[in-house]
Amino acid sequence: MNIAVSVVLGYLFGSIPAGLLVGRLAGFRDVREYGSGKIGFTNALRTLGIHWALLVIIIDVAKGSAAVLVGRFVFDEPMAAALAGIASVLGHTFPLFAGFRGGRGVATALGAFLVVSPLAALGSLLFGLIVLAIFRYASVMSIAGVFVGFLVIVALVLADMAAQPYLLFALLTMLTVELNHLGNIKRLLAGTEPKLGQGGNRRDSIGS
Repeated sequence: MNIAVSVVLGYLFGSIPAGLLVGRLAGFRDVREYGSGKIGFTNALRTLGIHWALLVIIIDVAKGSAAVLVGRFVFDEPMAAALAGIASVLGHTFPLFAGFRGGRGVATALGAFLVVSPLAALGSLLFGLIVLAIFRYASVMSIAGVFVGFLVIVALVLADMAAQPYLLFALLTMLTVELNHLGNIKRLLAGTEPKLGQGGNRRDSIGS
């Protein structure tokens, strides 16, 4: 029962469409009509600007953290925490409160990693920022960052410094985020992926 409650709450936390809500607060009917069509930080930055985008990422990180906190500290069950973290990322990707059209789950995954292992979250964030500074692609930062977070969790579990269920969390979260970036990977290979801050045009105007 604790696991089921954690998963449901994790999904509901993840389903809070911060980008959509903040976008409306900023005067946009729907940020999904612009740029990538997503509701996460990167598209918020393109369409709303840095100040609103920071609010979006803070809420998205908090969603993932809150989900894992319930399983880890309320129910004190690593498996409940692990599955709640995965559910929050899926909730962000397929949000109940936004017609199941969400984002790629990167910031929510970071928030979940933060509670599972601050070390993994720090490693993911630092490596991702280094990649972003070099290549200027938010998608490459996200793909690389979540993979590093996964590797840190693997190392911690092997060293008996983290509970085994967190390996399941790290693996499924990493795979979810990577699969959510398949379109970005195709555009990177084709040389059409916009760099950070670019590509904020209305989607109707670019035939999307």
